[in-house]
Amino acid sequence: MEVTQQQAPQNIGWIEVVAGCMFSGKTEELIRRLRRAQIARQKVIIFKPRIDNRYSTNQIVSHNTQALESIVIDKAEEILTLAGDAQVVGIDEVQFFDMSVVGICNKLADEGKRVIVAGLDQDYRGVPFEPMPQLLSVAEYITKTLAICMVCGNPADRTQRKIANADRVVVGAADSYEARCRKCHYIPD
Repeated sequence: MEVTQQQAPQNIGWIEVVAGCMFSGKTEELIRRLRRAQIARQKVIIFKPRIDNRYSTNQIVSHNTQALESIVIDKAEEILTLAGDAQVVGIDEVQFFDMSVVGICNKLADEGKRVIVAGLDQDYRGVPFEPMPQLLSVAEYITKTLAICMVCGNPADRTQRKIANADRVVVGAADSYEARCRKCHYIPD
């Protein structure tokens, strides 16, 4: 749900979460919201984890190549130091941060900032991907994005890993993953 001017809380901060599987448009939606805030002349700051270097080392980039400059960080704690007087804080690939990011997002919202995060809500096995469940529970606004299943064409909410690797975090794009529906998704051996 897009937060309209009439719906936006007044004189307080809030958290928006954009969650979904890979290729569902999460980063594209994050970029859209952040660009609108920039157009409204709000001070925007954007963060991404260093581990996500798929398309750029210093930008958040959607699979359809939309991009915005970002600050690359190693730990979520850096966000508090760097957010400064920003009115809007964007965080992409939030699932790559530890659980401290939940408290950090809450603190920023308590300071009156609009916090918009995007990330995978499930890992490649279909298991909730922390810290997303916790962020979803404290967010005022939640958007679940869906992709198209690469097998049958139905709406997809799962990420299918196409490579053999049992690690929970393996950074990759279309070479390693594709979107799948519940029926077509399977857990690789």
